[in-house]
Amino acid sequence: MNTRIAKYAIGQVVRHRVYSFRGVIFDVDPTFSNTEEYWLSIPEGVRPPKDQPYYHLLAENEDSAYVAYVSEQNLTLDESGEPVGHPQAAVIFESFREGQYKLKPRISH
Repeated sequence: MNTRIAKYAIGQVVRHRVYSFRGVIFDVDPTFSNTEEYWLSIPEGVRPPKDQPYYHLLAENEDSAYVAYVSEQNLTLDESGEPVGHPQAAVIFESFREGQYKLKPRISH
């Protein structure tokens, strides 16, 4: 399997291309690294390839905050300049400035 360099970085705010949610990236896998059960739960017609970066997001929509696992092809940069309202963002990140979160020093990747 060929892996690509991740297009997005930890701390960037992104949007899903299809579904109405946005989030901040807190981890990146070089290729799909979730369970086979999760993989098979994605409808076959929209199931993205495994050989691309996958991002862990502190995500939010109009109704709730949650953790999402999203393929690179399904993300785009969020241009709003607004922080994410996820309650766990303050646990991982120390600040938000100019559309980017900065990791707390005690957390490393």
